[in-house]
Amino acid sequence: MTFPVDHKTVFVLDHSPYFAESCRQQIEFDALTKTIRTPGIIPLAPICKSLWTCTVEAAMEYCRIVWDIYPKDKLIRFVISDRSAHFLNSWDADQQNYNLLLNSFAQIGPPSLRKMSQKDCNIMHGLNAAIEALCQCSDVQHEKRTSLVENAAKVINRGRVICITSFKSDQYARSIEESFLAALMQHNKLAASTDTLIPIHNCKLVLMHTLPVDASCNITDRPLKEFPPHLYSEVYAIKSGRYLSAKLCNMVLRHCNLASTTVTGIPMKEEQNANSSANYDVELLHPADAHIELIKTDSHRLSGSPMKCAPLRTIKEGSEYETVTLKWCTPRNSAASELQFCTGMFRVTPMDVNSRPSTCLTNFILNGRAVMLEMPRESGSKVMSHMLSSHGGEIFIHTLGTSRSILEDPPSISEGCGGRVTDYRINDFGEFMKSAKLVPYRKVVHDGEFPPNEQAKRYLERLTRYWPMVISNTTIFNMPQHLEPLLSLIVKEALTDDDVLECKKTIYDLVSMDSRNEALPIPSMGTRGKGPKRDEQYRVLWNELETLVRAHCTTDGHNKVLDCLITCHKPYSELSGKSSGSGGSSSLNRRSGGGGGDKTPIKEEKVEKSQNETEIALKEIEKYNKMTEREKSDFNRSETITDSAKVKRSDSPPLKRMKLTLKCNSAGPQSLLTLWTNRINAEHSKRHVEFSGRLTAEGNIAKLYASLEENHDGNSD
Repeated sequence: MTFPVDHKTVFVLDHSPYFAESCRQQIEFDALTKTIRTPGIIPLAPICKSLWTCTVEAAMEYCRIVWDIYPKDKLIRFVISDRSAHFLNSWDADQQNYNLLLNSFAQIGPPSLRKMSQKDCNIMHGLNAAIEALCQCSDVQHEKRTSLVENAAKVINRGRVICITSFKSDQYARSIEESFLAALMQHNKLAASTDTLIPIHNCKLVLMHTLPVDASCNITDRPLKEFPPHLYSEVYAIKSGRYLSAKLCNMVLRHCNLASTTVTGIPMKEEQNANSSANYDVELLHPADAHIELIKTDSHRLSGSPMKCAPLRTIKEGSEYETVTLKWCTPRNSAASELQFCTGMFRVTPMDVNSRPSTCLTNFILNGRAVMLEMPRESGSKVMSHMLSSHGGEIFIHTLGTSRSILEDPPSISEGCGGRVTDYRINDFGEFMKSAKLVPYRKVVHDGEFPPNEQAKRYLERLTRYWPMVISNTTIFNMPQHLEPLLSLIVKEALTDDDVLECKKTIYDLVSMDSRNEALPIPSMGTRGKGPKRDEQYRVLWNELETLVRAHCTTDGHNKVLDCLITCHKPYSELSGKSSGSGGSSSLNRRSGGGGGDKTPIKEEKVEKSQNETEIALKEIEKYNKMTEREKSDFNRSETITDSAKVKRSDSPPLKRMKLTLKCNSAGPQSLLTLWTNRINAEHSKRHVEFSGRLTAEGNIAKLYASLEENHDGNSD
């Protein structure tokens, strides 16, 4: 049986006179007097803890976190090293006690310059004692070794040694590692020759160089390094005080596989004003398995799942680990906690056990209340992911099931997920499984060939590049009688010339169906009323077929099929783009981005014709501008007579409208208003017959009642 590294941990604390120095981190001892500022009272000066006090407090905080969450599985021993080694406790269960260690530290006392000198102290005394402690069996290991089973003697002993001391240089730290490795080999030889000791198969050594807050450091950090065959070592240089405590808190999360959860939005009444309340945050530590469901949810969010969840993991300021923020919800009675669907339950402990918010939350839960924790979401309804409750005087965090309960009967595939999706492509999926069946590979794999498992993966990847799971989400797979053999040939790794011809033939058949405006065999599941128009159905069909071909476009044969599809699809897309607006334009942009086909001959003829007409019109305008006034009047008179004859024979617009159009064309690019006005005038001119007097008059001005003037002149004579 293999025991984890964190099953046995030994702390080796340097008790040399160096640790009697001050850490030089000031603490306000008389903070209450300074806040009130009573006149006549001089506040006390701030104090500083010693390096030894900071070391003991940080190590004891490490023990508190471990024993609160793992009261039996994780064992910790302390060794004090000065002129010799001193054990403070043993591996026995009754010795794994917080108060026992505090009493032992009180008996040892702080280091003193009067009793010993720095030269008399050696940290190797404590490290040798730590190796000796790891070779001793714990109660669980002794039980496994002496049990009458086949693997009784196969107990893998692993452990960790955390040494907090002071180094002179990096070379001195390396010499300590070498001496520790030599001592480890000697103790393993001794343990192999006795029945009471057990060899150390794996040991991790953590060397921590601590120094005052304002002191300069000449030791460099070094990551984990292997010293064969059984030792792994890492070196840290850390300042004392709050920095040392934060470093050990970061280590305990990594050593014991713990995670952090911050409960935010806890309403608490203020001490100064009981009528008002404020929101506080409390950080809790627990095993990392309590976040399994949240990790799945976070991965869905990053992969673009429709479930809109806010970012779950954040890094607190001044720490090296991530914490998950969950929102406080309305508490419930303890009876309601028994009715929740829980997938896991784990012990918790506050990170800052002495803070007022942590104390209030702990007392609140221990009084029989349950607190629901909400997972943050950007939109949608609330999702309760965890619950805090107490059992037997201990606080536990319960992981609530956010998906379908495992206690319920599994849904039928015809019902779908939650009974909402009912049109899965079940028959097509059965055919897909038959085509992807794995069989034994009996051929020899030659150099340069992919192994059989890689070939199978590549085949599956090729088949699933575009494979809709629901009938209502696809059109081309609902009409295989019209699209075969294109659907089965396009997924091949390479296409022959015959395959390309067959695919083009299928595309031409679709073009003929589109020209005849035949109805598509689209199922009407989930639709009400008449459904989409036929033009819209064909537009969806062409776009989906293009998506399928592009997904498998890897060889020249596939490119030929894609070019044929774009060439046949483009005229229809241009027409639909004019009517549908952005839908058609986006489809054209996608095809042009993928290397679409050539321009059609019809469009080229239209462009050439329009260019020729424009050139002729410009030449006529230049010729007209070079005329004199007399030539222009004669030209206008002749044009008027010619146009009047045309008006009588056909419904073409009169000369006045023609001149207006000519002037608009000569001004360069026309605006939308000009184009629309010309079109309206042309339509109106077809229904209008011009006044005959204006057609025969000079200057396009007709005189009314000319006969009356002639009669008047005759009478006057």
